[in-house]
Amino acid sequence: MDIRLTPIESDRFYHIYNRGINGELNFKTKRNYLFFLNKIKDNLLNVCDIYAYCLMPNHFHLLVRIKSDSELENLVKVLNLDKVDGLHAPQHVFSKQFSNIFNSYSQAFNKENNRHGALIESPFKRKLISSEDYLRQCIIYIYQNPISEDFKDYPYSSYKTVISNSFTSLKRDEVIELFEDKENFRFCHKKETDYQF
Repeated sequence: MDIRLTPIESDRFYHIYNRGINGELNFKTKRNYLFFLNKIKDNLLNVCDIYAYCLMPNHFHLLVRIKSDSELENLVKVLNLDKVDGLHAPQHVFSKQFSNIFNSYSQAFNKENNRHGALIESPFKRKLISSEDYLRQCIIYIYQNPISEDFKDYPYSSYKTVISNSFTSLKRDEVIELFEDKENFRFCHKKETDYQF
């Protein structure tokens, strides 16, 4: 079945990931990374909670929990999706928000880099997270993604945010709770994960 026609379910965790067309770079400058993160904040926080992210030069990973039906109800009304069918129906509101991110980011990136056409593969990839252990393994996998450098210092992941006390819209407390405490969170990231997707 076409992934675009498979609705994303409310109150469920998903590993969202994607890459540039033909492995091309999605991000070339610090400004690119920050612009994309701002687009995520502007478009996704009303449809999901963000638990982890890592933006790599040619791909990205996000771990999200889709908001409940009641939380999404108001957004559907604001976007006038309550009487729409097909790909723009209410059950596809998350995909629509993600499409807004891709379109806006691609237009800005193309203008800055004097290019045209698609930048990011479509549709975006996703994996339903089916257990708490799988959820923890996914978090570790996302943070360990920058294998060419020490992932703990990688500037475009939320790892440092989780272990800090700075203000964040990331679900930091919930992430720490999955690992019991910050000490165990750090410890669990010292070994490689067996996460499969």
